[in-house]
Amino acid sequence: MKYLDEYRDGAIARALAGEIACVATHPWVLMEICGGQTHTIMRYGIDELLPRKIELVHGPGCPVCVTPLETIDKAIALALRQDVILVSYGDMLRVPGSNSDLLRAKASGADVRVAYSPTEALKVARANPERQVVFLAIGFETTAPANAMAAWEARREGLKNFSMLVSHVLVPPAIRALLATPQNRIQGFIGPGHVCTVAGYKEYEDLSREFRIPMVVGGFEPVDLLESILMLVRQLEAGKACVENQYVRSVTYAGNLPAQRILKEVFEVGNQKWRGLGEIAGSGLHFREEYARFDANRVFDLELIAAEEPAECISALVLQGLRKPTDCPAFGIGCTPEAPLGAPMVSAEGACAAYYHYRRHKECS
Repeated sequence: MKYLDEYRDGAIARALAGEIACVATHPWVLMEICGGQTHTIMRYGIDELLPRKIELVHGPGCPVCVTPLETIDKAIALALRQDVILVSYGDMLRVPGSNSDLLRAKASGADVRVAYSPTEALKVARANPERQVVFLAIGFETTAPANAMAAWEARREGLKNFSMLVSHVLVPPAIRALLATPQNRIQGFIGPGHVCTVAGYKEYEDLSREFRIPMVVGGFEPVDLLESILMLVRQLEAGKACVENQYVRSVTYAGNLPAQRILKEVFEVGNQKWRGLGEIAGSGLHFREEYARFDANRVFDLELIAAEEPAECISALVLQGLRKPTDCPAFGIGCTPEAPLGAPMVSAEGACAAYYHYRRHKECS
C-alpha cells in the first residue's frame, strides 16, 4: 500500500537507527507530542532501537487524556437527563469522571449513543425534534474543524435541539507551558503531524526561536518517527534550533486554509483547562457569541460544575514527560483499561494504555 509499507520497512528502520547511533554523541531528551506517535513507538519498539543516549518522553497529545474531569462529569449529568440524547465518540465512554463514566450511565438507562463524526449527531437531532441532542466535542486542531462545521450547519438549518459540549485544545500553548516549567527536561520535539496538517507549523517556528529548541513535524509510522528523531539529533548535535517538516506527504507550511476559516468562523481562542495540567492561557477554542445557542454549557447552565483529579493517579506527570506510566504504583494493578484511574489508561492514544498493551509483561518480568 502506497505510503504505508515503505514506512514500516524493517531494513530502513534499522538503517535509520544505526545512523542515529552514529550521529548522537550526547544524551538528549525528546518528546513526541501526539498519542498516535506514542502508540507507534511502543508497538514497534522504536525506543529500544535507539542508543541509550536518546530518551523519549511522552507529551499531552492525547485528546481524550487532556479532556478535563469536569467535562466528563458534565457529560454524565447531561446523559442522565430524560430530555437529552448524548452523542459521543466511543473512546470517551470509559473515561472516568469523578464517580462514574458514560458507559455506566448508559447501562443505568441514559441515552448515550456512539458516533464516528459530528454529522451523525446532527442526524440524531433531526430525527428526534422532541429531545435535546448534545454532542461531546473534544480534540485538538485535528477534529475541531469538523465540529465547527457541524455547528455551522446547525445554525444554517436553524436546529433548535442541538448543542455541543466543547473541549477543544490547541497544541502550541501547551508546548509553551511545558517549556516554561522549571522542571522541564525536553530538548527537542517531534511535532504532531495530524494537527499540523490542519494548522500548519508557523506557530512552532515562534516557539523554536523563543526557547532555542528544535522541532520536527513527524508522521506516524516507524520510519517517520525514526527519521524525525534523526533530524532532531542532527540539529541538537550541530547546536541548531529550527522547525523542519518530515511529514511532507501531508503537512504544508500554511496548513489547511478552508479548515482554518471555519474554525475562525465558529470559535475564538480562550483559556482552557487541561486534565492533569490545569488552565493554560490561550489554549482552547470556545464558541463565538453568534454561536452561543449551541454551547451546552450555556444551554444547560453547567459552568459551575468542577472536579479534582484522584490523588493516586500520576497521569499529570506522565503528560508532562516527567514520569513514565510504569513509574505509577497503580499501573496494571489498581489502574487497568477495564478499571482506569486516569484517562491515559483508557484512551486509544493514551501513554498508559500503550505501555499496558505493549510493555506490561516486559516491565513485570
